[in-house]
Amino acid sequence: MTRKILIVEDDIETAAYMERGFVEQGYAVDRTADGREGLFLATGQDYDAVVLDRMLPGLDGLSVLKAVRAAGVQTPVLILSAMGALDERVRGLRAGSDDYLVKPFAFVELHARIDALIRRSAAGTEAPPSRLVVADLELDLLSRKVTRAGRPIPLQQREFQMLEYLMRHAGRVVTRTMLLEGVWNYHFDPQTNVIDVHISRLRQKVDKDFDSPLIHTVRGSGYMLALDG
Repeated sequence: MTRKILIVEDDIETAAYMERGFVEQGYAVDRTADGREGLFLATGQDYDAVVLDRMLPGLDGLSVLKAVRAAGVQTPVLILSAMGALDERVRGLRAGSDDYLVKPFAFVELHARIDALIRRSAAGTEAPPSRLVVADLELDLLSRKVTRAGRPIPLQQREFQMLEYLMRHAGRVVTRTMLLEGVWNYHFDPQTNVIDVHISRLRQKVDKDFDSPLIHTVRGSGYMLALDG
C-alpha cells in the first residue's frame, strides 16, 4: 500500500526538495504552503504522516498542530523548523508533535524519522485479538461466548471476566490478589472466600465432563489455566 504524506511548508525550494525525495521513495504527497490549508487537509484526509513547518502564513505550525490534536487526529507529525533551541523543541513536542527536526537537514534523515514514526504508529494501531484460545477452550471477546471442544459453556458476567483473566495469563500462576484487582478492582483482600467460590463454579462449567482439566490450583500461590497443571 502506498504511503501518503502531507507537507506543510512555505519555503518553495524546501517543499519541492522534500516532495521530490518522498515521491522517489514511493510516497504519495500532498503539499501546501499555508497553515490554514494544512489544517484543513490534515483534519479532512487520512495521511500516514505530516511534515509541518513551524513558521507558516495563515496559521503558525504550533497552532495547526494543537488544532489537529484537538480534533482527535493522531496522525504522526514531525515539526520542521529553523528554531533549534532546546526550549523550542520542547514546546513543539508538548504541543503534540511526535518528532522535531531542525533546518537545515538532510533528506535521508527526514525520511528515516518519518519511516520510524509510521512504523511505530502502525504497530500501535494493530487490532487486538478478538478471541482467546487455550487448548480446546475458546473465548470470543466480541460475542461474549465461550466454547470447549465446540460445546457452548454459558457463563455469568463475573465468571466470564475471571476466565478471560486466566486465559490472558495462561500458563502462569495467577494469585488471589491479581484476581481481586483484575476482576473485582479490589486493591486489598476483603478476607472472603469469593475467589474460591467463583473458581469452584468456573471449574464445574469449564472442566466438568472433560478428560483434561484446564483450571489448576497451585498450592500456596493461586491458580493456573493450562492444559497440564
